[in-house]
Amino acid sequence: MNVVLWVIAGLLTLAFLVAGVMKLAQPKDRLAMSGMAWTEDFSAGAVKGLGALEVLIAFGLVLPAVTGIAPVLTPLAALGVALIMAGAVVVHARRAESQVIVVNLVLLVLAVVVAWGRFGPYAF
Repeated sequence: MNVVLWVIAGLLTLAFLVAGVMKLAQPKDRLAMSGMAWTEDFSAGAVKGLGALEVLIAFGLVLPAVTGIAPVLTPLAALGVALIMAGAVVVHARRAESQVIVVNLVLLVLAVVVAWGRFGPYAF
C-alpha cells in the first residue's frame, strides 16, 4: 500500500504542478480560450493565486516525505488538494460543466486516499 500511496502522490504532484505552472505562466484570457472557461468568473490575481497554491501543494505532496523534514506536511498537502477539488466541483457545478466535475471528483478521491494513508496506517 505504501507504493500505491507514493504513486498516487506522484500523479497528483504531476497534475498540480502542470496545472499550477500553466496558471502562473499564461494570462487569464489565454487560459479561458484553451478550455478553462471558469477563469472568466475570477480575477487574474485569483487565478494566479490558485496557480501558486497548486504549485506549493504539488511540492508539499512529495518533498516533506522524500527529505524527511516535517513529513506531516504530506497528508496536509493532500487535504489541501481535496479542499481545492471540492471547491472546483462547486465552481463547475454552477457552470454546468459536468465532464470536468468527474475529473475533479477523481482527484478529490485520490487526495483523500493519500491523506488517509499518510495520516493513518501508512504514516512516515
